[in-house]
Amino acid sequence: MEAIVHAWDEIAHMPLRRIVGLMSGTSVDGVDAALVEVSGTGPTLRLERIAAALTLPYDAEERARIHALFDGRVADICEMNVILGERFAEAALAVIAQAGLAPEEVHLVGSHGQTIYHVPRGRARRSSTLQIGEPCVIAERTGITTVADFRPRDIAAGGEGAPLVPYVDWVLCHRPDRTIALQNIGGIANVTVVTPMLEDVIAFDTGPGNMVIDAAAERATGGRQTYDEDGRLAASHVPNQRRVAELLRDPYFALPIPKSTGREYWGRQYVERLAPMYTDADGAVQLVSDLTEFAARSIRDAYAWFIFPQHRIDAVYLSGGGARNPVLRRRLAELFAPVPVGSTSDLDLPGEFKEAVAFAILANETICGQPSSIPGATGATGPRVLGKIIPGRDAPPG
Repeated sequence: MEAIVHAWDEIAHMPLRRIVGLMSGTSVDGVDAALVEVSGTGPTLRLERIAAALTLPYDAEERARIHALFDGRVADICEMNVILGERFAEAALAVIAQAGLAPEEVHLVGSHGQTIYHVPRGRARRSSTLQIGEPCVIAERTGITTVADFRPRDIAAGGEGAPLVPYVDWVLCHRPDRTIALQNIGGIANVTVVTPMLEDVIAFDTGPGNMVIDAAAERATGGRQTYDEDGRLAASHVPNQRRVAELLRDPYFALPIPKSTGREYWGRQYVERLAPMYTDADGAVQLVSDLTEFAARSIRDAYAWFIFPQHRIDAVYLSGGGARNPVLRRRLAELFAPVPVGSTSDLDLPGEFKEAVAFAILANETICGQPSSIPGATGATGPRVLGKIIPGRDAPPG
């Protein structure tokens, strides 16, 4: 054990660390992998370079099996935990090869895993979260020390266990003279308000993102599309603002921050509950249009209730799959005007791989013993060092 701790200490004191970040989000598209080079820790941390990034897509059978896990049997969860561990390891090795490196030249892997259930504070059940994608498999297949399972420590400290990316947002994007909002639109939409001082950061899940739009698009196309490509379905109809206003009365939006949510609330079952209101000939496509407007307005309303009363925002930067939906992007620009709306790529952050990069950086902080949860984002009693460390097979590279 002493030798292992010494190896981790060696990594922590290296001037430059190569780290693979792995992420599979609520949209269940595949495993995003990013190989980054990082120096420093805490406020002095620098993202020196993104050496490579890729997505290893899930095939149709894998997507179906993962979706089945959301209400699945224990035996299925147990098996898929190992199967996804293999897929995450495959993605790690692929992105390392894409960068022209060998596994022995990489210091760490940081894996978020695949969330299959998340219970925030204040629900009937006890706060809890479960991500699968066995990190022991990743460490064994790659030989690289792996940091994973970041959320439970924050929950144990009284937090939501989410969102965790705000720490990375602040480290990479804070400036002494401006306050910006980084709006991610994945399956769930979440925002980080990046302030000059870390203790002033606020972050929370604004509500639904792509998840409801994807489910409606799949329903409207009879399963031919798993998302609304280029926003074409939404653009073909005018949103029914009366129905959208009814959806915006959902009690989640009035909950105080910090708060988080997930598939358990905004999943396919939410869309199926709305379907009886859309039974005419074009109803299924109209639902896509309404839910796209719903996602945009719920994001803007969250700022009006929880952000604008406290902060003057200089700009909003979008990331995630929703940032590639031109209808959603255009509507957000209209709703936020005159505050400019751009992309995180304008900040030299890759919108498509932002969260994979984030978990590489969180792994860096864990191995350096640096707390990386923000109480203002999760509601925990204090900042904590997150994650569990699985030793690799080999000594760390020099």
